[in-house]
Amino acid sequence: MSHPHPELTAPGPLAPGGLRVVPLGGLGEVGRNMAVLEYDGKLLVIDCGVLFPEDSQPGVDLILPDFGYIEDRLDDVVAVILTHGHEDHIGAVPFLLRLRQDIPLIGSQLTLAFVEAKLKEHRIKPYTLTVTEGQTERLGPFECEFVAVNHSIPDALAVAIRTGAGTVLHTGDFKMDQLPLDGRITDLRAFARLGEQGVDLFMVDSTNAEVPGFTVSEREIGPVLDAVFHQAERRIIVASFASHVHRVQQVLDTAAAHGRKVAFVGRSMVRNMGVAIELGYLKAPDGVLVDIKAVDDLPDEQVVLMSTGSQGEPMAALSRMANNDHRIRIGRGDTVIMASSLIPGNENAIYRVINGLARLGAKVVHQGNARVHVSGHASAGELLYCYNIVKPRNVMPVHGEVRHLIANADIAALTGIPRERIAVAEDGVVVDLVDGKASIAGAVPCGYVYVDGSSVGDLTDADLKDRRILGEEGFISIFVAVDSGTGKVVVGPEIHARGVAEDESVFEPIKRQIAEALADAGREGIGDTLQLQQVVRRVVGRWAGTKLRRRPMIIPVVVEA
Repeated sequence: MSHPHPELTAPGPLAPGGLRVVPLGGLGEVGRNMAVLEYDGKLLVIDCGVLFPEDSQPGVDLILPDFGYIEDRLDDVVAVILTHGHEDHIGAVPFLLRLRQDIPLIGSQLTLAFVEAKLKEHRIKPYTLTVTEGQTERLGPFECEFVAVNHSIPDALAVAIRTGAGTVLHTGDFKMDQLPLDGRITDLRAFARLGEQGVDLFMVDSTNAEVPGFTVSEREIGPVLDAVFHQAERRIIVASFASHVHRVQQVLDTAAAHGRKVAFVGRSMVRNMGVAIELGYLKAPDGVLVDIKAVDDLPDEQVVLMSTGSQGEPMAALSRMANNDHRIRIGRGDTVIMASSLIPGNENAIYRVINGLARLGAKVVHQGNARVHVSGHASAGELLYCYNIVKPRNVMPVHGEVRHLIANADIAALTGIPRERIAVAEDGVVVDLVDGKASIAGAVPCGYVYVDGSSVGDLTDADLKDRRILGEEGFISIFVAVDSGTGKVVVGPEIHARGVAEDESVFEPIKRQIAEALADAGREGIGDTLQLQQVVRRVVGRWAGTKLRRRPMIIPVVVEA
């Protein structure tokens, strides 16, 4: 997959004194967020996340941003700023650091703690710099000021980047919850101050731009959880993102109020919550937390399991519970709370898990039937406030599918920002800020990079197409030995099929057609085995299309005897 604007050519050299922004992920999809800023020959990376695969990408573990654009310029990278600790913003850091281990990582305490725990599994010791809101750091030619923003994870930051070309304000993921659980609100006073000084390019979170009004406060979930806990007969299983510290805090507090114990389930949940407790971001009431092994000795009505798998990920704990493939066996009377949103593309997987849990007798509470989750992103009303407070000269919507980016651009235009100063770009589309004006300058190749087991970037879209064919249509293999002189069939054809429902006897008529086609090819002087394999493929493909109404993968093997 190349960049999504085939009409755009490669950008020319950056104008002297200009700033270049190259999004390598996160614009056109919800995930793998990564942007590269270039000024004065140096590069600054903002976020480096992963995207989770869809059903049409079988066997893929993760999808990374395309590092191809910076691969030859890694020595020019002055730092990677990580706005917060969600996987779609930090998940690809280990893969970037494999290319150059000493790239400085800049972020808040919790964000860097999550990254370091992840890097430990990859045996990488990073070079890090912890920052807090209000702090300013000079990173090469970039002067970066960090601003507190509220999100569904503690310690999230926006960043204002000052260069000779102008000031860029990147919101990261944010919302404007006025009563957050940790009391840390989005610092609109800092946004206003930066606006007064002049923001030349405002890069704004677009995820909820289509949602009217204001995002509901996290506090509204507390009473709903309390009611669900009150009605629960047996065990309660709560599924959430492994980094959603606020949600876990609410579950711990509600469990304590109802005399229940909580155990963490899932490797990433155990790792992240251990870090959050150690750093004081998660406060566990006395005696509430227990090890998963202790759960078997407790009465069901005293058990709460805090699990991963809220997006229907096949290998996560909740999916395995739904498939009866986990040490925790779901039974009648259990209550499962899906405490997260439906990320676009994951709907089928999530509903599959909900159906599996319901089939086992569980009561499933989810966003569709109770307010057990609120979004971590600013809705349209909040975005309007931000544009009016900051009054930027240029806008570049980030973080979202194309429809979200366009909706965000429309909101910016409503506040009086001229359309020609709103750059709606997708992955790989280059935006230059020159003489105070942002404009699209071209595009760079920017494809999906698939992590498939231990291989990174080796799997192609053609390979995925083959997997889909194998999964949906099956395959037919044909073995034939031919006389090298006459082209006549000596052995075979032997036909083996997998994933094709028909009985083996259905292949008898095609064997004669294969033999005749090979004999004809021999008479025409075609003796090369590769060409003969193509003959076999054409004959079997035509027959399978008309007789079986299928297009299986066909693997012919022709050898000379």
